[in-house]
Amino acid sequence: MNAQELKEFLANLKNTDIEELRLQSGDKKIFFKRSEVLSTEVPSPAAAQNKKTVPEETKVKPIKAPMVGTFYHSPSQDHPPFVVDGENIVPGQKVGIIETMKIIKDVTSNLKGKIVKVSVKNGQSVEYGQELFLVDTGVEKKASNGNGK
Repeated sequence: MNAQELKEFLANLKNTDIEELRLQSGDKKIFFKRSEVLSTEVPSPAAAQNKKTVPEETKVKPIKAPMVGTFYHSPSQDHPPFVVDGENIVPGQKVGIIETMKIIKDVTSNLKGKIVKVSVKNGQSVEYGQELFLVDTGVEKKASNGNGK
């Protein structure tokens, strides 16, 4: 695939609800993951002057289901949950799994922050795009050893 074909492919992908895509052809692999775009508007000069009066955007963001299936908080009943309320998470961290027709897909975080709400129960059926967790992305993890390192 040349650069122009790749640009056209990405432009077409932008107009879908596909969040992740993995392609493999022989020994070549490509992985695409959509990032969250908050706003594409350019603020006017008047809006820039009034910036202090506009309330800050919320720092609580959802982790959503990447597919339809049954959500599980842990790999089995005798294992602890991957994450719980109040736990700090980082991008790429496994936060749950979804099973569909005996196919298991890891649910990983695309956010850094603190879990403030677990929105689904263990074993609950979920839909594509359904909120699974709420994460406070404004929380910074502090050093816990007391010496600032």
